[in-house]
Amino acid sequence: MTTTKLPEHTTLVMKFGGTSVGTPEAMRQVVAIVKNEKQTWKNVIVVTSALSGVTDLLLKMASSATSNLPLFIEDSAVTIHKRHQEIAEILVEDAEKRHKAMSEVDEILTQIVSFSKAIAVLGEATPRVMDTIASAGERMCIRLLAAAIDSAGIPAEAVEATRLILTDDNYMDAHPDIPASNKLTKAVLNPILEKGAVPVITGFLAATAKGNITTLGRGGSDYSAALIGAALPADDVWIYTDVDGVMTADPRLVPDATTVPVCTYREVAELAYYGAKVLHPKTIRPVIEAGIGLRVCNTFNPSHPGTRLVATSKARDGVIKAITTVRGLQLVTLEGRGMLGVPGVAGRTFDTVAKLGTSVPLITQASSEQSICFAVPAESVQRVIEELSAAFAHEIENRDIDRVWATEEVGIITVVGEGIKTTPGIAGRICTALGDNNVNIVAIAQGSSDVAISLVILAAELKKALQVLHKLIQNSEPAK
Repeated sequence: MTTTKLPEHTTLVMKFGGTSVGTPEAMRQVVAIVKNEKQTWKNVIVVTSALSGVTDLLLKMASSATSNLPLFIEDSAVTIHKRHQEIAEILVEDAEKRHKAMSEVDEILTQIVSFSKAIAVLGEATPRVMDTIASAGERMCIRLLAAAIDSAGIPAEAVEATRLILTDDNYMDAHPDIPASNKLTKAVLNPILEKGAVPVITGFLAATAKGNITTLGRGGSDYSAALIGAALPADDVWIYTDVDGVMTADPRLVPDATTVPVCTYREVAELAYYGAKVLHPKTIRPVIEAGIGLRVCNTFNPSHPGTRLVATSKARDGVIKAITTVRGLQLVTLEGRGMLGVPGVAGRTFDTVAKLGTSVPLITQASSEQSICFAVPAESVQRVIEELSAAFAHEIENRDIDRVWATEEVGIITVVGEGIKTTPGIAGRICTALGDNNVNIVAIAQGSSDVAISLVILAAELKKALQVLHKLIQNSEPAK
């Protein structure tokens, strides 16, 4: 029996974000990228988000419905239709294919209008209904993008991920059944790939065993691409966005920011947690665990190599990869000499904060145990202080706790890099650089991941601090 040797590049999954498909010009670029890569890869799979802005508008249709604004619902539907129609008229030359794609788009849109009007009558919406509404943008987009790719001479087929990814019924943040999803993905996609066609798949959404639409939460479209890539399995997964990969800093604040060529999973996890516009850690885990290549690249600059993400890399002394920041925070401090040696203070503190649903991105505690300090969003500070004052009213009355108070607005700057754990003096260099430029550090913490150091800086000094620390990145590459 003779076997055919497959080319080195066999299966590629490409995911495109909303800005990549949001205009006729952008979607034309996506079609060109798919056509180009199809010449190199035997199998190409496309996962797409909704057109930029469409999901937000769909959700507004549902939320505005509770205010009984049916005119807004109708106007929004017209706007969404026109955006898809404009792209169809430019990119889908065949009138019959264009009509078919737009008929399916309008069918989905009509369903959403009906749901939104029903919400107006009921005055509320269940998470299940909201998932159906939130996912409609992706369901419309795949019809359009598949038709556009097909019109460019590459056979393509629209596929809803409800046929591929099985989840629980935790609507709005569903969890996939990986073994079942792997079987479904192979069963549906392999026949399409064997025909030489490109499956164009909805990101962000999935389905329960009963067929109800669910969504995958934050970073859902990237997660979809990773799940599909791991299931097939693919050789590579490329995440297309509107920037040249993972940046060394926010280019809006640091104009000379550059692309990080290689980034580890742990580095990306730290960057994502502290606000960088990169992949959410959960979205890339299936690919990393499967040993599949992962790349972040720019739809509008496809020749740029972007950032390659890897499971691990050899840490090089002194190498700081990137700096990110979270703004709009304040530090809340619980302090008192009577706290020394008293068990349960920290537990009660964070239990109180957790009941408010407030996130805490950073915690520090003095070794004397006389204070606990933590960051919370500025808009939550007053309520946090009030609840903590009530929770510790007895201790405050007995003067075991002196006060609960908050700083002025601050931000967290996080310096990330595998080199941090192996290089003595990194923290000293960071503090010295800031001190030499008259930037005060309000608080400092190093996570147990040992690839990041976080600094709390006054809001007014954040931009200056970022620019100062970015110079450490530029000077941290070891001599070759």
